[in-house]
Amino acid sequence: MGTIHLFRKPQRSFFGKLLREFRLVAADRRSWKILLFGVINLICTGFLLMWCSSTNSIALTAYTYLTIFDLFSLMTCLISYWVTMRKPSPVYSFGFERLEVLAVFASTVLAQLGALFILKESAERFLEQPEIHTGRLLVGTFVALSFNLFTMLSIRNKPFAYVSEAASTSWLQEHVADLSRSLCGIIPGLSGIFLPRMNPFVLIDLAGAFALCITYMLIEINNYFAVDTASAIAIALMTFGTMYPMSVYSGKVLLQTTPPHVIGQLDKLIREVSTLDGVLEVRNEHFWTLGFGSLAGSVHVRIRRDANEQMVLAHVTNRLYTLVSTLTVQIFKDDWIRPALLSGPVAANVLNFTDHHIIPVPLLKGADDLNPVTSTPAKPSSPPPEFSFNTPGKNVNPVILLNTQTRPYGFGLNHGHTPYSNMLNQGLGVPGIGATQGLRTGFTNIPSRYGTNNRIGQPRP
Repeated sequence: MGTIHLFRKPQRSFFGKLLREFRLVAADRRSWKILLFGVINLICTGFLLMWCSSTNSIALTAYTYLTIFDLFSLMTCLISYWVTMRKPSPVYSFGFERLEVLAVFASTVLAQLGALFILKESAERFLEQPEIHTGRLLVGTFVALSFNLFTMLSIRNKPFAYVSEAASTSWLQEHVADLSRSLCGIIPGLSGIFLPRMNPFVLIDLAGAFALCITYMLIEINNYFAVDTASAIAIALMTFGTMYPMSVYSGKVLLQTTPPHVIGQLDKLIREVSTLDGVLEVRNEHFWTLGFGSLAGSVHVRIRRDANEQMVLAHVTNRLYTLVSTLTVQIFKDDWIRPALLSGPVAANVLNFTDHHIIPVPLLKGADDLNPVTSTPAKPSSPPPEFSFNTPGKNVNPVILLNTQTRPYGFGLNHGHTPYSNMLNQGLGVPGIGATQGLRTGFTNIPSRYGTNNRIGQPRP
């Protein structure tokens, strides 16, 4: 039975723990600005959803989803601040950095699901196109654009800033980059804004607003309502194409994969570690991305028996710590064994088993001889004799030695079932082996006396 606690503290509920952590984040002045933008975002989103219902424009609805995505990005920024405040715990020994990776992955996936919903609704509208009212369409476009740009440029969202730079470029960024190179060739001063590639969030906000302006003009001039559906499809595709590389990158981080751009540097560091003094082998190395910009890894290093473990550990850690922030190194010394003459199963057509003796090798190393620090066999105080069986190694199979001596006939030596004590009394003990070891045959069905007529097989010449 476990320990009985008479006065046990009442456990907090999930919402109680969430409220406690929120108060911890709200105590930081940096989070006040984020909370303010979050409140403004909720108000703007509410107005935009009402204008989407009054105008019956699905393109404005698709653009409003970008404002909802801004709300998710603000929540991710709050989670990033909370991660910096919390220290690693015994349960989460690597810290809480992966939580902000999960927040980025969830935000991008939700944005893609919203884009898929817009595509489904747009496909239905192509069959029966409703009438679009342009009264609040242009106003909602500029309100959403101004708030999105103001949020992206005013608050530095560290997780999304890192992902937007580390992830692969979207198709929208590539096409804009091609146009920007041509434009910067004419006006070189714009290279600092459009090159090497634009911020994907700013780019999608500008592209969506441009599509809504074209929609407004075509509906006002020609009452061409189908352009609203086409603009919604374009905004949904741009949203999906922008969020997909970020979700792929954050998903690979969650799967604990090694980033492709650091594999070459890690291989170089492993080669340098393998050339250190005392290092024999580096194996079982595994490196993965713990969070955005932080690597974790583990490695096993085999060293010489006379090498200093702490010195080798310090050198290995010093070499790998330049790239791997959280590192686990396991040092173990070399465990050498003497080569056996013959061990394991022997083919039946090689030798006759009646011409062999089986000498069992005792297990002289116990669990008490292990060094608790290195988990390797402790070094003996003096080297073992050359022909002694007191050598390192465990679980050694019996050694089969060939008996090349001719058996004497007529001496009356009893073999087979003779106990070891009688053999020692007869002076047949094998020198170099203890009193508990003797010479015995591998099978018990051989004749009990040599030189008699009941021998199996052909008589020896």
